[in-house]
Amino acid sequence: MTKPWLHIVGIGEDGLDGLTPATRAVVEAAEVIIGGDRHDRFPDSVTAERLAWPHPFPALVEALAGLRGRRVVVLATGDPLWFSIGARIGRAIPAEEITYHPQLSAFQLAAARMGWSMADLETLTVHGRPVEQMIAFIQPEARLLILTTGEETPGRIARFLAERGFGRSRMTVLSSMGGAEEQRFDGLAESWDHVVPAFNTLAVECVAAPDAALLPRVPGLADELFQADGAMTRREVRAATLAKLMPMRGALLWDIGCGTGSVAIEWMRAARYARAVGIEPRADRRAMAAANALALGAPQLRLVDGLVPDALAGLEAPDAVFIGGGLSREVFVAAWDALRPLGRLVANAVTVESEAVLADLHAEFGGDLVRLQVQRAEPVGRYRGWRALMPVTQWSLVKR
Repeated sequence: MTKPWLHIVGIGEDGLDGLTPATRAVVEAAEVIIGGDRHDRFPDSVTAERLAWPHPFPALVEALAGLRGRRVVVLATGDPLWFSIGARIGRAIPAEEITYHPQLSAFQLAAARMGWSMADLETLTVHGRPVEQMIAFIQPEARLLILTTGEETPGRIARFLAERGFGRSRMTVLSSMGGAEEQRFDGLAESWDHVVPAFNTLAVECVAAPDAALLPRVPGLADELFQADGAMTRREVRAATLAKLMPMRGALLWDIGCGTGSVAIEWMRAARYARAVGIEPRADRRAMAAANALALGAPQLRLVDGLVPDALAGLEAPDAVFIGGGLSREVFVAAWDALRPLGRLVANAVTVESEAVLADLHAEFGGDLVRLQVQRAEPVGRYRGWRALMPVTQWSLVKR
């Protein structure tokens, strides 16, 4: 068995003093230490060669590979495996070559400062990631702990909250926790005006106004929340579609003919780290999909210009496929061949011609073929009546 040569050490504001004796001994015995500027506060007992973080990340992996066989320590803030560099290094270097030394994370310290139970909150990071991704977690009475970078980030999040009717949400910024320069800033989202340190942790206690936007993470967001040109999977059909697609943590969806992106966006909102690629040949619809993704908390939606099957070249194999436009046997075969085992495919049809394609495919491949009919109550003079939306024929199956 390979002996670990790389130690990834979590460290806090109190430096070496906050480490256990065993972990401190590892740092003091290191031949090479890699860390950021904020980690460069060691006593004379630490004699290792010091290296600054190489950038970008592949350069760090390359540098570490060149140090294999030496006693190497990589310093990370807090817990190296909780939204930190440790997980990324662990994907590039075999686990048996690494020893992790966790420290209290910023989340744990912030929860202690707030008196919040870790089991009853959401932990997020917008450090080096789009800030808009936190929008999906704005819910009445939700408690959020968010790792941020940049003194302006809490202000941006405050605006997201206020714009959605959560202006009375309580916000607290904590910085340098556990150190002599620890600071705390409290306020409400609607009036947030603090100037805070660039490296901070934000605690949010969501408070909804009576007219607040309710954006659940289960599928079925209101149609009016999306920019659209009329060609969009409607709310009730979208919920049924997502139920058959089965969003799962980290899973990838191909949304073929994604239009305004409603299915892909709800897929990404429904499960942590779910990913989606929207394939759409019309530039105006891709623009609407991008705007919808930002507004609804799915900023990492990837949009591809082109027609299937050519547009699928080079894409990662999906865990699920939705065919909402451009349905043909050729499109189905290309998607089905690419789909991973246990992958889910759903195709919706509204025209007689595309319905005939689904009927033929169902006869050949099996699965479930259903017709969805939605009627909505609307005014008819002084009364109300039922107005039917176009029926949707839906075919779904699992690749086994």
